[in-house]
Amino acid sequence: MTIRLRNGVKMPQIGLGVYKMTDSEETIQAITTALDVGYRAIDTASYYFNEEEVGKAIKQSKIPREDIFVTTKVWNDDQGYDETLRAFEKSLRLLDVDYIDAYLVHWPVPGKFVDTYRAIERLYEEKLVRVPGVSNHHEKHLREIEKHAHTMPFVNQIELHPYLQQKSLRSYCRENEIAVIAWAPLSRGRAFEHPIIQQLAQQYNKTPAQIILRWHLQLGNIIIPKSVTPSRIEENFNVSDFTLLEEEMDKIATLDQNDRIGANPGLENFMDHFK
Repeated sequence: MTIRLRNGVKMPQIGLGVYKMTDSEETIQAITTALDVGYRAIDTASYYFNEEEVGKAIKQSKIPREDIFVTTKVWNDDQGYDETLRAFEKSLRLLDVDYIDAYLVHWPVPGKFVDTYRAIERLYEEKLVRVPGVSNHHEKHLREIEKHAHTMPFVNQIELHPYLQQKSLRSYCRENEIAVIAWAPLSRGRAFEHPIIQQLAQQYNKTPAQIILRWHLQLGNIIIPKSVTPSRIEENFNVSDFTLLEEEMDKIATLDQNDRIGANPGLENFMDHFK
């Protein structure tokens, strides 16, 4: 399953997220398992400190580089035009690749995120990046980028799960042909016990995680569930053999509580979260 982005690039709709994978061997093993299962997208970031392991796992897999979609992100401390170009070179070196598929502004750092995106745009024009994008950007940030950029972001990676559905932002992205990538798509398991999720899991003979991931896919979201457990890595990938009914999708829509796990980039002081 792939999503065709605005520039024609096809991005796998399911990828492996590697946030908080800090043990080198465990990280390489998790990625190896995912690639063996059939994943063809890996989502990392300089802030995760495992780009080198991602690169090693890709090399060891013997899968052609062009068949694996690699996403990484420029961290807050490295934002700014020139700083982003330097950060990109470091990520490229650690990943040991010639190009990066998607390079994202990790958070909209006030006073810097526009210049950061403009640097990524330059890397796109130089064909070092296939997909320029952002992460954790709200509509106001995207509108600010639009004033200064030649090309709007092709993707926006945001916290998105049954308890935080971001319907207005998703609608804005859809109208502007910006694909939405859901981070923490399983809300770190917090929705697993909800009666609606439990009932659907029993009805379809699936796990709560599979029900939620299927919901994401039917909404058109790109998902990057994270796990180091082989059985869960496989389970998260195997969600294409059933379809939720429209009324079941509507039931899950009622779970929205605007309940965040991470920082709220819509707040002026959201950077305090990282201090």
